[in-house]
Amino acid sequence: MKQLPKDFYWGGSVSSFQTEGAYDEGGKGVSIYDVRPTPEGHADWKVAIDAYHRYSEDIALMKEMGFNFYRFSICWSRIIPNGDDEVNEEGVAFYNRLIDELIENGITPMITLVHFDMPYHLVKEYNGFASRKVVDLFERYARVCISRFGDRVKHWMSFNEQNLHAMNLLYSNAEEIPEGVSKEKHLYQVAHNVMIAHCKMVKAVRELAPDAKVGGMTTIMAFYPATMTPQNNLFVQEMNNLVNMWTVDVQANGRYPEYYSAYLKERGWFPHFEEGDEELLQYTSDYLAFSYYRSNVLTSGELDLEHDYASLLDKHVIKNPHLEATEWGWEKDATGLRIVMNDMYARFHKPLFILENGMGARESIDVNEQVQDDYRISYHRNHIQAMKDAMLKDGVECLGYVTWGPIDIPSSSCEIAKRYGFVYVNRTDQELLDLRRIPKKSFYWIKKVFESNGEDLQ
Repeated sequence: MKQLPKDFYWGGSVSSFQTEGAYDEGGKGVSIYDVRPTPEGHADWKVAIDAYHRYSEDIALMKEMGFNFYRFSICWSRIIPNGDDEVNEEGVAFYNRLIDELIENGITPMITLVHFDMPYHLVKEYNGFASRKVVDLFERYARVCISRFGDRVKHWMSFNEQNLHAMNLLYSNAEEIPEGVSKEKHLYQVAHNVMIAHCKMVKAVRELAPDAKVGGMTTIMAFYPATMTPQNNLFVQEMNNLVNMWTVDVQANGRYPEYYSAYLKERGWFPHFEEGDEELLQYTSDYLAFSYYRSNVLTSGELDLEHDYASLLDKHVIKNPHLEATEWGWEKDATGLRIVMNDMYARFHKPLFILENGMGARESIDVNEQVQDDYRISYHRNHIQAMKDAMLKDGVECLGYVTWGPIDIPSSSCEIAKRYGFVYVNRTDQELLDLRRIPKKSFYWIKKVFESNGEDLQ
């Protein structure tokens, strides 16, 4: 009977700003998340789940769950407080302690360098990744991290969900649009700058940690047509290419794909290439990492000449009557994971790596201090089975299954109420409470899954 590889990775992913807290400790500079407002009724980022002080406790819980892999992001402003000043040795020491403790507990670390976060000074002074100066400063930051941590960290990631940088300026912290430049022209120039920054990071890993592996990361959704018309199917294919695949294409093949270049050139949105950019794009990734949470049904449409594809996508998403959704409208579709894995592997023939998967839910502890989250168990069981089918039945090579927020963290909008974890953190959006870690029912189930290398899904 076919089984997953013995060296398969099981674990969790988080970002620094959603876990660490300690916003003004350890020499950290001001980050964009320290000044960015959160929606009314949500928390702020000052404490998060206080992992800066409690990481040992969290690592012990991860070890108990059977983790052999943990992906976290570094807070740029903890390493270089303003982004263009001197290295903060206190910040370096914190991440050294975190990395060493992970390894001591048999957990392989992966570092993501930018998870939508950067020093606020780089936003205020340079308009984020709109500036090639920030691209160069990112390369310096990357080289500092690789040189300080690369002796132990053998998996590196540049940007979280990099394709989002071509869909919303928010993610690149480059929201100031220059006078006389269209929003779309600016958006795709920023996306190009981020791609060049990614490639500079890959180049740095090759030079400074040649025994390490490096990847790019994309957020992937499965898309289905609402009708069986040829035009609706074409539109779904076009959206899959532009939304999901263009960044993966560059990371795998070392050049802009024809469909993306043609789309931008026809509309006058193709980015300016500086000397050496073509060569930098050729620094390809060792594997193709991605997040997967949901699928979307799209009504029929056409790529017009006025709207960027992300805003056009929003106009065509409708509810899928065949799927259940979370409270936030994310439709649970494990088969979609198998579909996108087959699509990516057939296109690019590089190993895949699932770096985020999970579902958010509103939860509270009961009188027995328990959370009966059978819905989460069902979600992960179905997705792990779909992944195994893609690997063992369809021949897809995949390196690991890594869940999002395995210990409860605030969502990307700082909503504590949207919980993804196998461990409940005792706080709300309004009250910090005591931040105790309380294993949920899913904690014991995922422990069984991870320790059996995915064999025991019951």
